[in-house]
Amino acid sequence: MAASYDRLPLQDSSFLVFETPNTHMHLGGVAIFERGSLGTPEGGIDSARIRAHLGARLDLIPRYRQRLAFVPLERQPVWVDDEHFNLGYHVRHTSLPRPGTDRQLKRLAGRIMSQALDRGKPLWEAWVVEGLEFDRFALIIKTHHCMSDGVSAVGLLTVLLTTEGRDGEAARTPWTPRPAPTPGQLLRDEAARVARMPLALLRGTLAAVQEPAGASERLLENLSAMWQTVTAGLRGAAETPFNRPVGPHRRFDWLTLDLAEVKAVKNRLGGTVNDVVLTTVAGAVARLLRRHGVSAKALDYRAVVPVSVREVADEDTVSNRASAWITSLPVQERDPRRRLAKVRALTAQLKASKQALGPWALLRVAEWVGPVLLTLGIRLTNWLHPYNLIVTNIAGPQLPLYMLGARMLAGYPLVPLFENQGIGVAIFSYDGKLFFGINTDRDTVPDPYRFVEDISAAFEELRTAPAGTRAVGTDDRSRDAASG
Repeated sequence: MAASYDRLPLQDSSFLVFETPNTHMHLGGVAIFERGSLGTPEGGIDSARIRAHLGARLDLIPRYRQRLAFVPLERQPVWVDDEHFNLGYHVRHTSLPRPGTDRQLKRLAGRIMSQALDRGKPLWEAWVVEGLEFDRFALIIKTHHCMSDGVSAVGLLTVLLTTEGRDGEAARTPWTPRPAPTPGQLLRDEAARVARMPLALLRGTLAAVQEPAGASERLLENLSAMWQTVTAGLRGAAETPFNRPVGPHRRFDWLTLDLAEVKAVKNRLGGTVNDVVLTTVAGAVARLLRRHGVSAKALDYRAVVPVSVREVADEDTVSNRASAWITSLPVQERDPRRRLAKVRALTAQLKASKQALGPWALLRVAEWVGPVLLTLGIRLTNWLHPYNLIVTNIAGPQLPLYMLGARMLAGYPLVPLFENQGIGVAIFSYDGKLFFGINTDRDTVPDPYRFVEDISAAFEELRTAPAGTRAVGTDDRSRDAASG
């Protein structure tokens, strides 16, 4: 059998470079299920069935049986099959002291998320947690960001779950790892790839000559997007008590909003579901800052909002296909209606600016230069710390999902923390609910439950705000149907 490997795209590689002992680059979250047919006579959970079920589905997600290897000298990462793959290492089983509360589950999730993934093995873990009160159990999942973005992670969820309540499982098929290449083969292949790059550039130039109008338009669009991204990053973000060097320890908390209530707000006040979410987060941050004695009057509080650039051809791709907006949240505005109007204006401006193309275009340029530029760019980003917060909103299925007949009741996502970022907010819409996952640095934000209360209070302000006159923008319900 011939040696086989996959070269990591530069965006996937970037999350390996971003990772430090204090900034673990795994995403994931906590899914809560009813016990259903997975309960055992002793009152526990049949983790062996879950492990077997996951093992039978791994053919659909082959990256989960691969580990990292590196090209000699330049250390370019590649994926190779893990010849020592052990499913029992990755699917783990633990229990809360009965009856386990959500608070205890949150603490356990924080401890699990505080541990980095072992780079010598496939970069994921799934923890089956039994003992949760009200006849429930949980699945805590960690997946390294170099393997997937939030959108493809939802795709993995649909691989593992079904839309029907049946409890049958697929038979496990034998798997034979493909041989890994030798260091010499990796070095030879990389040298050949670099040698082919001028030819690829020439082909691209000839194609542009044959279609000069379209090529010029695309070039100008990409240059404009890259310039907007660079200038936005150079501005730097405001200094707050929650934007300082973080440690390795995490706390994880969550809350749930009714998606119908969120849509009622956007129908009454205008905008999209995502606008309402960003406005709610802005209001919560304003409350958090005031509680810690920070004046928001002249504060440029900046958020990164990931944007998928995944195309139809990429739907089955596991790796990252994401870009981002960088925008200033109106934390100074105390009136919830005016805060929403300002958010709507900002998002409309960002959509018109094509800023989301900028990071993607920069990464494509960096592919030509190699990992040195990537490392320098990430070090510059960490030094500038151009944003205060990441807010990511992932659209999931609006119908119940099941694992071996056990219904998933909730899914609270987690976004990793980067340097100088004490809070990360991730939202997952599923089965008529919005599930907020709040990841915090334990030392910088020791009381994430207070921020959860701030989010709830900020949304209540919006929910009860009088309609009045829509001062900014228009309500695009057809577009929002896709986002919410």
